[in-house]
Amino acid sequence: MSKEKILVVDDEEDILELVRYNLVREGYVVLCALSGEDALRKAVAESLDLIVLDLMLPGIDGLEVARRLKQNSDTKDTPIVMLTAKGEEADVVSGLELGADDYVTKPFSPRILIARIKAVLRRRSGEADLENEVLNVRELSIHPGRRHVAAAGKPLDLTYTEFQVLYFLARRPGWVFTRSQIVDAVRGDDYPVTDRSVDVQIVGLRKKLGPLGKYIETVRGVGYRFIET
Repeated sequence: MSKEKILVVDDEEDILELVRYNLVREGYVVLCALSGEDALRKAVAESLDLIVLDLMLPGIDGLEVARRLKQNSDTKDTPIVMLTAKGEEADVVSGLELGADDYVTKPFSPRILIARIKAVLRRRSGEADLENEVLNVRELSIHPGRRHVAAAGKPLDLTYTEFQVLYFLARRPGWVFTRSQIVDAVRGDDYPVTDRSVDVQIVGLRKKLGPLGKYIETVRGVGYRFIET
């Protein structure tokens, strides 16, 4: 029986109860919050394994909640699954840029939501096995456990998603990956984003990498690769 602790944030009490009921039935410990302010308080006070976060909240909205969580050293690594009626590309991209781990749109199937949550928790568990393996490629040093990247010895400030994309590409230099493959590897199967979302992450990565951004190569008509040494 699962014992992971999950915070569910939604201002609609019927949806909150629906999600809570299904998570408890799966064996999770569940906390609930009806507002962004309450969500931030509980996220800091509790040791959480995952947060299910609605975007349309009274007061502090979901995107701002996610932003503050990722800026807090105590909560920045807590996975976030966004659950929202806002399915436009701009909202998906915003969630990705802030480091959301998955994105489920309303109306939703509780079974699909549970499957997505389990997938995120599995991925995070698998990442722990590699936390002490530092990857050195070109002038980059990547520590997956600490989520630390240094370019020519200089630390870089990457979002969660930017880090995941860079680590995925750098682990397989020379291999060409489609945008869909990158999304599947970083977010899990059937993640509802567009090619544009991946392009946004690549643009941000190249900018932060500076001169080393040239090592992320666009393969026209296919996708991206990290140039082999």
